[in-house]
Amino acid sequence: MTAPTIPLTAAGGGVVDRVLAVLLDDLWGGLLDGLAGAAGVDVLSLPFMQRAYLAAVCVAIVGPLVGSFLVHREMAMIGDTLAHAAFAGVAAGLFVNAVLAVAVPPLATALVVAALAALVVQTLVDYAGAYRDTSLAIVLTGSFAVGSVLITAADGGIAVGINAYLFGSLATVSRANAGVLLAMTTLVGLAVGAAYRPLVYVTFDEVGARAAGIDVTRYNRLLAVLTAVVVVGAMQIMGVILVAAMLVIPVAAASPVTGFKRSIAASVAAGLLATVAGVTLSYWYDVAAGGTIVLTAIAVYGVVVVGSRLRGRLASSRRERGARANADAVGTDAGTGSGTVTADGGDGAE
Repeated sequence: MTAPTIPLTAAGGGVVDRVLAVLLDDLWGGLLDGLAGAAGVDVLSLPFMQRAYLAAVCVAIVGPLVGSFLVHREMAMIGDTLAHAAFAGVAAGLFVNAVLAVAVPPLATALVVAALAALVVQTLVDYAGAYRDTSLAIVLTGSFAVGSVLITAADGGIAVGINAYLFGSLATVSRANAGVLLAMTTLVGLAVGAAYRPLVYVTFDEVGARAAGIDVTRYNRLLAVLTAVVVVGAMQIMGVILVAAMLVIPVAAASPVTGFKRSIAASVAAGLLATVAGVTLSYWYDVAAGGTIVLTAIAVYGVVVVGSRLRGRLASSRRERGARANADAVGTDAGTGSGTVTADGGDGAE
């Protein structure tokens, strides 16, 4: 199976190739080559694994960055919905390639369809009076239906080609895909940074944001489109089926952290741990990268939950011991005080 690539135009291809060579080979590749030599881990020096690690780092950053807003707005399942929309987009691209013999990058069609689906979801919520879970269910099932129809319409000829997008693979992260994912990560990071305050306001107090004159609809649509971008970017390594996990699980793992900015940083750290460890384990044991990353993320979440409960019990135990110690001290002081009053009373009487 060949890795899906995004063709570069002849005019800009030379410039893009040089930029990718500097970023991927000189900077990122040089860094991992140095780490491989210092740590004696040969996997870090393999070019396709270097691209896979870069994709993993990008997914670990943008997934929790956007997912933090979604989880706090109780829209965590929009990632799964847009993943199915991206599946329909990939199927559309492969269908056009197979039937019309037109070179259409499947990732490009996936991004367009996922972005349109995100806008449809928000439109249903804003104007059609549909509840969020209802609108998500409509778009999810409709997208999957479109994808399945397109696959069968091509006599099953594109079914094999779509497997890499459904389940993800280290081999699908080509040089061009890594560059596109790096650009997506930069775009999402800049967009969230520029719109951070209004997004936070809309996330935690939508009514108050409207009263303050903030264009809530615009920021809702921005967040939906950014989610689509993250889903398509993560699909290369995670696969359609598991892509929504990186929007939710690292954010859940950071739930004990107080403060929204600190929780975002903690969720990114949890995502980095899960993706880097998952990619490494996937290579060592020759298993699916997406599933390994998700299982690793769930393990991180489990450790955080158990650790939080243990800390809570230890803190409660310390408080109980402190309360008993204070009670004993008060009782001792009360007994001493009683004797002193009696003595003073006696002196006064005399």
